[in-house]
Order: sequence, then structure tokens, then C-alpha cells
Amino acid sequence: MELTFLGTGSGVPSKIRNVSSMALQMLQERDEVWLFDCGEATQHQIMHTTIKPRKITKIFITHLHGDHIFGLPGLLSSRSFQDGTTPVHIYGPQGIKAFVETSFSVSSTQLKYPIYYHELTEGLVFDDEQISVDAKKLAHGVPSYGFLIREKDQIGRLIPEKLKKKGVKPGPIYQDIKANERMTLSDGTVIIRDEVTGPPIPGRKVAIMGDTLPKSDLADFVKEVDVLIHEATFTHQDKELAQQYNHSTSEDAAKIAKQAQVEQLLLTHISSRYHSKDLEQELKHIKTIFNETLFAFDFDNYTIDRKEDHHESV
Repeated sequence: MELTFLGTGSGVPSKIRNVSSMALQMLQERDEVWLFDCGEATQHQIMHTTIKPRKITKIFITHLHGDHIFGLPGLLSSRSFQDGTTPVHIYGPQGIKAFVETSFSVSSTQLKYPIYYHELTEGLVFDDEQISVDAKKLAHGVPSYGFLIREKDQIGRLIPEKLKKKGVKPGPIYQDIKANERMTLSDGTVIIRDEVTGPPIPGRKVAIMGDTLPKSDLADFVKEVDVLIHEATFTHQDKELAQQYNHSTSEDAAKIAKQAQVEQLLLTHISSRYHSKDLEQELKHIKTIFNETLFAFDFDNYTIDRKEDHHESV
């Protein structure tokens, strides 16, 4: 599971930051890429990565401001020319369907694949045997949402020593044992999976927040996630501006991360008013609140590893 930042700026693109978009790549887990927001020129940014648009199966839109959606019509249209026949599911606030379909109507665009629209409300918006996504209403002047992506816990790894004691030699049978809660071998030996595997491997959790004022209940929503991606449009010196425009400061995000006991905070949606030296100074301040903090830049990749017990399992 890997995060790729395609745009980390706010409002308008700059020379070093495009507007909002990021990809959650789950190629090994489910051969899919999920996109979160799709600002102007997102498809241009994708061309500088290894991401294949046909692998994008879900697009989550936090809110309908232009810097988060103006890249959608172009990306969806181009995907149709790139052997894209797999359906796309778009999750977004009310109005997302009208925006996309109006763009296609006036431009006479026809796609080779279907789009399924899911207009957001708070709560569970997607769930299957592997992963779930919850939406959280934020505070931004227009309907804006955050998303909590939770991977289901996995069965623990097989413990060879315990299998050997039961007379099971390494081989393809290991896969069968892993796939079945209980199985009987040809010699009558009964194998209970829980007796020969290590503890469950915790699923990974990622929280991606849309534009928002700081909210008192947000820490509960993102409690103990592996990675929190939070907007930081303004530095802490510009708190009044943040409040005026319904945004958060980097300090606001750090306080939420600390309260929620997250493992890593990645800050994005950065105003172009700040230069590198400004952010370097701001990061020193933020780390006094929550040390595990980084400012994200376009094309940054962040890998989210599973937590596993490596001592007795393989």
C-alpha cells in the first residue's frame, strides 16, 4: 500500500505544487489504484509516475471546489482512450454527478466504460472482504468530507514448527491450510488453522482529510491511524486567515495528530504564499507538538507497511 502525492498545493497551481490529488496504490493487495481528489492537470501529473489510469477504479472527491475537481473530466476522458474498460466508481458530495455529466454533455464526450456515482453522507461508504471506507463530514463552508480507509485484519502467518509437530511437511498444502479454518489430511490428521498460525496481522489504516476548519471530534475519527493526511493551507502565524477561509493551520493538524495518537502526519494543500524556508521553519515548530510530521511535495511516495510479529511467524 503506497501513497503518491500528485498535487499538494491549494487554490491555484504553482511551479512546484499542482492542485490537490493523491493516489492510494494497492497493486499487490487488489491490483487497484484509488484516487483522492482530482484537481486541474492531475492526468499530466500521473504521466510523471508509474500509475496506469486503467488501474484507477475508485475516485473519492472531498468537496466540489475547483482545485479538487477540475481535472476529473480530462482524466476520465483520457482513460477511455487508454484501454480503460473497467468501470469507475466516483464518491463525492451531492453535485458531483451533475458536474461530470454536464462536462461530458457539452463536450460530446463518450466513454467506453461505465461510471457509478455515490453521493456522500456520513458513515460507511464502501465495504468488502478486504477493506472499508468511512466518510466524515468536515467544516469548510461547502460540504467537505474526510475518509478513513481501513484494511481488514489478515490471518497470521503459518508457523512451520507447529506444522512439523503435526507431521506436515512444507509444500503446496500450506496454502490449503491457510485458506481453511479446519481441514483433515489424508492420514486423518485434523489441522485447526488458529492452532498453527501466529496472531492476526493488523490491517492498515489511512485517513485522508478534505479542506476543513479544525474540528473537536476529528481526533476520534482518525484515532491511531497509521497515516493521517491533513490539509495545512496556512502556517500557525496565519491562524486568522485560516479561520477566515475555513481552513486549518499546520499547528491545528499537529494537535489533532497528537490527540489521536497517529503514527505519521503528512501535511498537504499548502498555500503558494509559503516558500521552502518558511516551511522549514514551520516544520521545526510543528515537530515540537507532533514529531512524526512531514510536509508532502508533489510526487512524494509514502509506503505503509503492515505491522507483523516477525519473531515466530514466517
